[in-house]
Amino acid sequence: MMADWTWVVYTGLEVLIALVCCLGNALVVFAVCVGIKGALHEPTFCFVVSLAAADFLVGVAAVPLAVLLDGWVHLAPQLCLLLSCVVLVLTQASVLSLLAIAVDRHLRLQTPLSYQKLTRPSQTWLTVAICWSLSCVLGLTPLFGWNNFSTMAPPCGKNESNELPVLVAPPCTFLSTISLPFMVYFNFLGCVLLPLLAMTLLYVRIFWSLQGRLRDSTPQARVSLLRERRLACSLALVLFLFAGCWMPLHVMNCLLLFWGPQTVTKGAMYTGILLSHANSAVNPVVYAYRIPKIQQAYANIWRRVLAVMSGRCGEQRGERAGSGSRLRWTESVESVNPAVEVSSRINPPQNL
Repeated sequence: MMADWTWVVYTGLEVLIALVCCLGNALVVFAVCVGIKGALHEPTFCFVVSLAAADFLVGVAAVPLAVLLDGWVHLAPQLCLLLSCVVLVLTQASVLSLLAIAVDRHLRLQTPLSYQKLTRPSQTWLTVAICWSLSCVLGLTPLFGWNNFSTMAPPCGKNESNELPVLVAPPCTFLSTISLPFMVYFNFLGCVLLPLLAMTLLYVRIFWSLQGRLRDSTPQARVSLLRERRLACSLALVLFLFAGCWMPLHVMNCLLLFWGPQTVTKGAMYTGILLSHANSAVNPVVYAYRIPKIQQAYANIWRRVLAVMSGRCGEQRGERAGSGSRLRWTESVESVNPAVEVSSRINPPQNL
């Protein structure tokens, strides 16, 4: 276990990351679904909503589970394994959403004539459903046998009469149930690194094609191509941040597998966990600064919020002003004719 102060710092940072994940990604979903007209008919924004939903669930489920599944609770191995798999499902959903975004931008650029037929709203949401279904299958793979159950031996205790041994559930940790070979060979190499390489290749082709078209384009077409390149840069930045935030943790898993636990300190491991969770909190900021439509939707939402708040403040000021004018009227009447004091308190003026 970590030292008490280190645990407090780690837990505090995880709570902060969880709050930012929830608020930021909920704002992204609301901005796209409500603030951008017709956004849910555009494939790219549908996949952005899918990615934001995965990041939102990281704040709701993955971060609390990461804090909980650190040896602080004693659970049955099957339940501990199931909760650990939730983190894998959400990570895989993020990877496949990023892959869908890259494929969508590539198809839009390379096959503009058939793009509309290939990306009808029904087909787009079917793709989103396939991504999440495949994420569940890949993330829940340890439930079907690739886990540490064969090496887990729960400690035995004794009952109150000290006669028969009683099995005691071991502390629940992620790596006590999830196999390191699974994390390295299947999850990292197959489910994370391979899609990242494919996405990198797609974005290289996108930028290469855009650069060539910009050289030969007319001034009217140049504006559209520059807008396309800006959006591609923003989405590529999201991919780059995902890789940068998740790679340290996967590299440490490789070190643990090939060179043993002495190669990775607990402080380094917790830093990698925090960094991977922070990725889900960064994406809404990227959308706000890099994608104009989402940026405008953010601005409209904040203007509405400020208008509602200012309206409530105006109503409160009006109520205070009305009560103040009524008080001043009463005081003026009393100063002119003290005899009116009693009657004015009983029957206040009806025209105010």
